[in-house]
Amino acid sequence: FKAPSRDHPALYRDLLRTNRVHWIAEEPPAELVREKMMECHFRFRHQMALVPCVLTLNQDGSVWVTLVKPARAITPGQFAAFYKGDECLGSGKILRIGPSVYTLQQGKIREETPKKEEIDKIEPAT
Repeated sequence: FKAPSRDHPALYRDLLRTNRVHWIAEEPPAELVREKMMECHFRFRHQMALVPCVLTLNQDGSVWVTLVKPARAITPGQFAAFYKGDECLGSGKILRIGPSVYTLQQGKIREETPKKEEIDKIEPAT
């Protein structure tokens, strides 16, 4: 996919999932274990500005990362690093990314029409 511009909404996402996170000091942080969620900061490129986020712990040790504001060009295979203040808490490889801001905007604009797969479930192709 090639976006029409560097700042096209298709390049921005606010949800991703990592593989099992490698925690540095605490495996995983007590707050995350206790609450199943934790506010912290995130980056996926060296020297990029830290982005506030909420981590949600999955049973397999992976996390869902919900960003306070969408970030540009998040890509599976990159590493997400998590911080509290200046301390790096740990990191995990990005496995999946949520829908782009563009896709979410399109969904709000379009009338709710059933997707082809949903139609196929109702009326099997012959």
